[in-house]
Parts: sequence; C-alpha cells; structure tokens
Amino acid sequence: MATHPPVELHIVSDSTGETAARLVHALEAQFPDQEFEEVRHPRVESVDELEVAVLSARGRPAVVIYTLVDPEMRDAMRRLCRRARVHYCDLLGHPIDAVARVSGQAARMTPGSPAPLNPAYFRRIEAMEFAVKYDDGVGAGLDEADIVLVGVSRTSKTPLSIYLGYLGHKVANVPVVKGIDPPKDLWEINPAKVVGLTIDAERLVEIRRGRLRNLGARNRQYAELLEIYEELEQASAIHRRLGCPVIDISELSIEETAQRILRTVESRKAEAAAAHARA
Repeated sequence: MATHPPVELHIVSDSTGETAARLVHALEAQFPDQEFEEVRHPRVESVDELEVAVLSARGRPAVVIYTLVDPEMRDAMRRLCRRARVHYCDLLGHPIDAVARVSGQAARMTPGSPAPLNPAYFRRIEAMEFAVKYDDGVGAGLDEADIVLVGVSRTSKTPLSIYLGYLGHKVANVPVVKGIDPPKDLWEINPAKVVGLTIDAERLVEIRRGRLRNLGARNRQYAELLEIYEELEQASAIHRRLGCPVIDISELSIEETAQRILRTVESRKAEAAAAHARA
C-alpha cells in the first residue's frame, strides 16, 4: 500500500507522447510502493502551451518528462521548469545531440516522424509474420527459427513470439499437450535456441479458469489442478530430455520474459560457438 503522496508525472510531447509514456511505465515499476498520477500534454506546438503544462505542475510533487524535437522548444521548456522550480527530464535532447555528434549528420527535427522503412523494419515485419505462421506448433519452421519456445498452454508462448518478432527475432513455439509427443523436428534442431517455459500450477489454474469463463466453455479438465500438475510434469520431462534452460513466467511481464529468453539464447549460442572453435 502506498505510504507517500502521489507523484505526478507530466508527460509533455510535440507528438502523441507514447515514447515518454513507455519510459514512465518502466520508471513506475521501480517504485512499487509509490502511487503515481500520469498527466499527458500531447501535441504541444507553442511556448505558451509549454508554459501551461509547467504551471500545472508548479508547487506540486511533480516531474515534467518531455520529448520535444525542436531545440528552441527544449530550451524554452528547460527555462520554464527552472523558473517554476519544477523537476524535469529531457528524454530526446541529449540522445539527439549525441547521435548528431557521432554521425556528423543533423537530425531531421520533425515531430512524430514515422519509423524508417529500412532493412531492420522489414526484418521485424518478416519475423512477426513468421511468429503467426508457426504459432502453437503449426507448420515446420523449427529449423528456420532463431528461437523455439516449449511449454504448456497459457505460458505466454504466442504473445512472446509476437513480441520477440517485433524485436526482429523469428520465433516458433511448440505446445506441450498431455499424451501427445512433440514434433520429431524438435529433437533435431540446434539445442542452443530452445527455451522451455513453465509456470506455477496454481497461477495456471487461475489463468485457465479465467479463460474458460471468458469463453463460456465448460472443459473443467482444462483447468483442474491435478490435470495441470500432470501437464507440467510432462513439460518438465521434455525440457530435461531437451537439456534446455527453463524460465518460470509466473511473476514476469512479457517484456521481462523476452529479455531473459534473448540473454539465455545469445549466451548458449556464444558458448556453442566457442566450444566449436576449440574443437
């Protein structure tokens, strides 16, 4: 329970403010006992509008977090915050200046510029299409995949595959279903790219019962604890046979799980490459 008064996070942007909002959500996660209030000021186009945003934070337990592309607007915001004695954080100014110095190129200074249609963009699109095509054991993409996830139903395999695809990684996932053997290709691919997923049994019961309620379904066996223990035991046996690392997703967000998967796979691939070089 929060023991401190709410901290206001004023998000000021010359576009939608989504860039700052993502950072704010990560920031809030670092203070689990603190209550926050987000106040958005999107599409700010003049110094007068900046002043309105700063005045709304003045004298309050507040931080102004802003993403402003135009250097004059950033300078104005800095002056306004200092004058009003408001804490502030410039998210774009220093990164833009640093990249400009290193690259020798001037930034376009266009608020809300769309993502460039470069090779990285098309890799992400291809990877997300791959995740959809080879979701839940469909198709035969295990050999082509960068990462293969193995786990029982409702261990976030699909959203993880899509999210990792957004990051540019081709992911296939294999469901562990009681009484059904995994595809034989799973035993033949590079083991370094295979990651097992598991979850606390009681947490899985909650998730599955909630899903059944939402669907209006009556497959009670799908959500019964004993049945789930048996499924998790089968998954554990498959993980042991594969010799793959296993990540417990019970208390992890999709983003946290994805980062752990990436670190695990990259580490295992590096170890395999080093061992091959020594051989």
